[in-house]
Amino acid sequence: MEKSLKWKFILIVVILVITCFYLAPSVFTMPSWWTSTFPSEKVSLGLDLQGGMHLLLEVETEKALSNTIDRMIGELKDVLLKERIPFDRIERVQNDTLLIEILNPEEYKDKFTKLLEEQFPILEKQSVDEKEKVVTYTLGLSLKEKQYLQTFAVDKGLETIRNRVDEFGVAEPIIQKQSEDRILIQLPGIKDPKRAIDIISRTALLEFKIVNDENDLNKALKGEMPFDSEILYSKLEDKKTGEMTKTPYLLKKSTLLTGEHLTTAGVRFDQFNRPYVTLAFDSIGGKIFERITGENIKKRLAIILDNNVYSAPVIKDRIGGGGAIIEGNFTSETARDLAIVLRAGSLPAPVRILEQRTVGPSLGQDSIREGLTSTLVGGIAVVAFMAVYYLLSGVLANAALLLNILIILAALAAFRATLSLPGIAGIVLTIGMAVDANVLILERIREEIRAGKTPRAAIDAGYSRAMSAIIDSNLTTIISALFLFQFGTGPIKGFAVTLTIGLTASLFTAIVCTRVVYDYVLSKWRVKKLSI
Repeated sequence: MEKSLKWKFILIVVILVITCFYLAPSVFTMPSWWTSTFPSEKVSLGLDLQGGMHLLLEVETEKALSNTIDRMIGELKDVLLKERIPFDRIERVQNDTLLIEILNPEEYKDKFTKLLEEQFPILEKQSVDEKEKVVTYTLGLSLKEKQYLQTFAVDKGLETIRNRVDEFGVAEPIIQKQSEDRILIQLPGIKDPKRAIDIISRTALLEFKIVNDENDLNKALKGEMPFDSEILYSKLEDKKTGEMTKTPYLLKKSTLLTGEHLTTAGVRFDQFNRPYVTLAFDSIGGKIFERITGENIKKRLAIILDNNVYSAPVIKDRIGGGGAIIEGNFTSETARDLAIVLRAGSLPAPVRILEQRTVGPSLGQDSIREGLTSTLVGGIAVVAFMAVYYLLSGVLANAALLLNILIILAALAAFRATLSLPGIAGIVLTIGMAVDANVLILERIREEIRAGKTPRAAIDAGYSRAMSAIIDSNLTTIISALFLFQFGTGPIKGFAVTLTIGLTASLFTAIVCTRVVYDYVLSKWRVKKLSI
């Protein structure tokens, strides 16, 4: 065997072995020793094949702006008190603007302006209304900061939702940006859509606030609200009757600690086998929590998630170690779900469901059956035509076609890509393109044989003359597929992936694999006439 032929043969064997390794888990149930040592990824089926849930979410980016303004208000209050700059009123007037009244402007106006420039550069003066004893500033977020916050809200929301879905245990989900403020989610094989929606769409804003026991709750409920307080409720659902009970709490507005410093959350059970959620903070959060509990002994600390008060235990002593617990009327499942969203982090802005579709598994089975039927019918027709029209050379082309399909499926498993109906369409188109490449080669060989050339010379000339046409047609189609992948959405991307892999494999099987077989046969036997 010639040296070049030997290396080509080794290359084909290596690719064939790799293909078998990646396809084996999709065909057989592999033992544990295999999965711990060799590739164990399977060809994953998309939403349209195995059923599941389709969601289109809109991120309320304006809420991200208002959250930032609320945080700025709290920081401004702290700094003004620290710098002893008197102020009368500070409040948010729009999503991206706030109003603040500074007293004694002749004495404190310049000091406040300098403070804004040094410590709050993201706030711009929109208007200044100066009177004798008070100056009113309207401050707003800069255009650059607003654009950043809105983009960050979507990107961070995408990352957080992906983390939650990964924790939820959905195999091969599709989670991607659909436009500037929308997120597309497809969850194949999901069994409990309601629970998945609850986990995905929950904002999960964790806050710790002190309960205001110094003022009368009943008066606050009637409208006599202390300026530094607010009312939030603890909502509990009766497991037997399904009735919702709401318990009001009068809380200090100031948020002492948020979930920003949370590192992990888990589920534990008390002595009565009731589940509760454990929290662990990073070093900064642990120090803040220790300071909060040390400064508020004998006061109640409310633990709040998305404006729902889960518990408000009395602080008996300073708590170190960076840990806390959330108790409530939990089941094991709701406690686990709460731990999932806390571990994954809070959404920077709420999300709204714009579109929701559930694909049943029966529809998925119909799609699989119809897709496989179309592929098999088309494949059998092509294989039969090639074998009848080109004889043994057609059989060789069919073998190359089969190898092409196996390489596509193995590549999908290796890259953890999802096979969908558009992907099956890509495979069908690939079969046509692969056959076209073989037909070009075989027709060129036939022409050379008619011209009186020997089998060796006919094969050499046939491959060399068909090469440019095959590469040009496949390369231009691959470039088109790459553009589809870059700018298309989910189904179009699936079509582009299988088409690109298939055409690349087609170049290998049509040009390299079939040529190796011809060269090997001609080197071993004296072939006077080709079966073509």
